[in-house]
This record gives sequence, C-alpha cells and structure tokens, in this order.
Amino acid sequence: MPDLAPEITLALAGNGTLFGPPPAEVLDPVPQADLRRSIVAGVPSLLADLSSDQRNVLLTLARIVATLETNEILPKEEAAQLVAHRLSPQTRELLLTARQMYVEGVNDEAAGATWAATKPAARDAATELISEIASFDVG
Repeated sequence: MPDLAPEITLALAGNGTLFGPPPAEVLDPVPQADLRRSIVAGVPSLLADLSSDQRNVLLTLARIVATLETNEILPKEEAAQLVAHRLSPQTRELLLTARQMYVEGVNDEAAGATWAATKPAARDAATELISEIASFDVG
C-alpha cells in the first residue's frame, strides 16, 4: 500500500479525530526514508490515471517533488507553486493552470475542451515532473 505512509504522516500532522484518541497517541511517526520510498512507489499508478484525471495527477506529481525537497507533505496548491519555477515554460503553465483549477474546484470534465486539448502536453509535463522526482535520492 504505497499510499499508507503519506496517509499516516498526514493524519499525524493534523492529529485530529472524529472518535477515539488522537493519531499521535496510537501511531508512530513514519520514518522519512519510508515516506520517500512510498510516495515514489505510487508514481506508476498515478500515470495510469493521467488521461482521466490529469489535473490531480500533475498536482500530485508536483506534491511528490515538493515532499522530496522539503520532507513535508504540502497542500497540492502550495506544492505546485513551490516547484513550478524550475520547470519548462510549457510544463509550468500547465501545472499552474491545474493549480488554479484545483483552487477553484474545477475538475477535468468541467474544464471542457480547452483543458482536454492539453492531454499531449500533460504527458510531457508528467515526464518532466518524474525527471524531477528521479533527481532525488529516495534510498
């Protein structure tokens, strides 16, 4: 379950409950090496969703880059802002558009034909973000 380590990390960061003891009382922190390996292990399944959910896939890839860089799991919109400056102009534009859609609550379907037409560019953007991910030592 590659997403278990980031989910536990997020639960511990929020430390809130609907019922029962706070997560920090029952869960140990996830070692950074485990978190890093876990988020990178999820990349192949993300790519499988690119054609149907490119907004979230691109934002999640940016979030992985940001997590590897900062050792913190940032909100998607913050992660996109953090990594956008170092990407190619085309990828930067696409990522910042995805960020704006996310902030406004617009999904791929609601974005319409203009966003759908960016699917080939989204593949290139994903490849560039994966190259960024590969530049980090994940142990």
